[in-house]
Amino acid sequence: MQYRELGSTGERLSILGFGCMRLPTIGGDEAWIDEKAATALLHEAIERGVNLVDNAYTYHHGNSELWLAKALQGGFREKVILSTKLPSWKIEKREDFDRYLNEQLERLETDRFDIYLVHSLKKSWWEKVRDLGVIEFLEGAKRDGRIRFAGFSFHDEFEVFKDIVDANRWDCCLMQYNYMDVDNQAGTQGLRYAAAQRLGVLVMEPLHGGNLAGQLPQDVREIWQRAGDSLTPAQWALRWVWNHREVVSALSGMNAMEQLEENLAAAEGAEPDSLSSENLAMIDSVREKFLERKEIPCTACDYCLPCPQGVGIPKIFAIYNTLKILGGRGHALYYYNNSLEPEERADNCIECGECEEKCPQRIEIIDQIKKIHQELYKGKP
Repeated sequence: MQYRELGSTGERLSILGFGCMRLPTIGGDEAWIDEKAATALLHEAIERGVNLVDNAYTYHHGNSELWLAKALQGGFREKVILSTKLPSWKIEKREDFDRYLNEQLERLETDRFDIYLVHSLKKSWWEKVRDLGVIEFLEGAKRDGRIRFAGFSFHDEFEVFKDIVDANRWDCCLMQYNYMDVDNQAGTQGLRYAAAQRLGVLVMEPLHGGNLAGQLPQDVREIWQRAGDSLTPAQWALRWVWNHREVVSALSGMNAMEQLEENLAAAEGAEPDSLSSENLAMIDSVREKFLERKEIPCTACDYCLPCPQGVGIPKIFAIYNTLKILGGRGHALYYYNNSLEPEERADNCIECGECEEKCPQRIEIIDQIKKIHQELYKGKP
């Protein structure tokens, strides 16, 4: 197993982290963790060198932390860097910070977290917790020993990411990053900016929710086949992430022993800058094949903004294009509901037409965003 230093903390983390959001379940019910299978998977990962275990208050309908407390008994807690997350959207008053942290310490049966992240920040949630004193709370929790390192996880655009990074002397951050998200959310620009500020950068969604490793389009499969049998598509995707020296660890939501074995094999020899120019060109060609499936010709020029109602037109198009490129309706619906502010959603459109007059691509924006809203909520009450 390869290890990299977490920013300026001096702590060394395995480049493969164990994410507790997609554990094996019983009967497909996310709330019903297959505890025997999940525990066996976690223990095998730890014994094979994985030392970062990441959780959150809401994973598996709140049951993931409870399972993990049991799974880390018998000496396993002492072998890992334990990370979990404060549910930022649930915070309404200053006292909530301590209430959730203390509840999570109790749920996980530990006296301190090695890493404590403010979960899933976007602009409005960041501004709320910032104004309620989250930075002072985190510093206090570090002083009293309840947490060792403080950070945040993120789902918004680069400028918001930069504002958050600049607001505090964070120890680390968790951002979405994979070979399809170089310009999405914080993107490569955010990765480099955070690392330059000495933050330890952790990566989530290195396989974009499994969409870069599952049922791939035929033309994409043909590119990987030409690469030979040295690595699987999932391993190429992980290697691409680890090729960036700014990345400390990539979290993988593994739910089968085969996935763990595949990821452990990928981690062997995954040094920074180890991919050849031919390797990188091949991955670029895979990205281009995926991007050919882009349905709406939005270039994110932002000429359509500001919308009088606040509708986030380019953001909506980006979410929808990602759905068409990679699949995963549930993934798209999650980001539609959680990365957009309430006023940015398509159902706030009043059809004034101001955006269509300014769009250089001549996109029929009104019809498109209504179609997107209906398609994402298809089958929903």
